[in-house]
Amino acid sequence: MLDHIILSVSDVERSLAFYDAALKPLNIRYFMPYKGENGHPDLWGFGDGQRAIFWLKQGKPYPEAIHWGFMAPDNNTVDEFYKAAILAGARDNISPRARLEYYSGYYAADVFDPDGYSFEVVHKS
Repeated sequence: MLDHIILSVSDVERSLAFYDAALKPLNIRYFMPYKGENGHPDLWGFGDGQRAIFWLKQGKPYPEAIHWGFMAPDNNTVDEFYKAAILAGARDNISPRARLEYYSGYYAADVFDPDGYSFEVVHKS
């Protein structure tokens, strides 16, 4: 089980705005800046306001290297995420739908963020 992920982005301010809007339906928000020192980079953390699970850092994006998914509590939240992400500037990869090719009960949407990373929000019932 994953505890957190750090994503290198080309423009932190743009990505902060994008992810704050796109992840709002999941109640994941930016709340934790971390000032790096002694060789550790500055980080910007997203989570539930208590614990950060998703971090951004300024750097060279490498979108081919990673794909991740956030859990949604239901299909409606997947749909809400997709709409919010598109309005925030995401590009469609796979619009919300059942993905029976994985298994019954898998419902997800997948988008590309401003740096070209592909990520999805999924509800598994």
